[in-house]
Amino acid sequence: MRICVYCASSNQSDQAFRDAAFHLGELLATAGHHIVYGGGSAGSMGAVANGALSKGGEVTGVLPRFMADLEWGHPGLTHLELVSDMRERKHQLLTGSDAVVALPGGCGTLEELFEAITLKRLGLYLNPIILLDTLGYWQPLDAFLHQIIAQHFMNPEHAKMWSRAATPEDVLPAIAQAPKWDAHARERAVVR
Repeated sequence: MRICVYCASSNQSDQAFRDAAFHLGELLATAGHHIVYGGGSAGSMGAVANGALSKGGEVTGVLPRFMADLEWGHPGLTHLELVSDMRERKHQLLTGSDAVVALPGGCGTLEELFEAITLKRLGLYLNPIILLDTLGYWQPLDAFLHQIIAQHFMNPEHAKMWSRAATPEDVLPAIAQAPKWDAHARERAVVR
């Protein structure tokens, strides 16, 4: 599988986030999966890439040119795709991916995650979206999304668009067990 991983560049967050990212990279590579991510070398971004590369995995980074100019890119990736801007980066990350895994992160990670959820709601992205819930990071967001459903801004079946995985070991089983989603999602996109 080609697995899109959304993750953060912060080295200031709890070390547990980077440790989980590194281990996820190891697990995905050992299982033979190709990782595509934002191309950075710092924080969880660097950790997930380093974990995969340490096990001989294939890692593609998608990096905007301005970030390459600032030398934010990871120097040891299998592939590095330079793109013109953040919008093109998001498109490249998601295109052709068989699943999305969102690690804890900031506003960039949230933007990417919400775009994937929105596209899934509209039947434009049909694959699993997994939230790696290191230190319970995604629990407040999961509760908020369920509040959105309770207040009728989304339908109850929309809660099946994402799943939480407590540990890196739980990610691949969560992908395998994710509820099927198909193009009929458009029929469910409007709140009833």
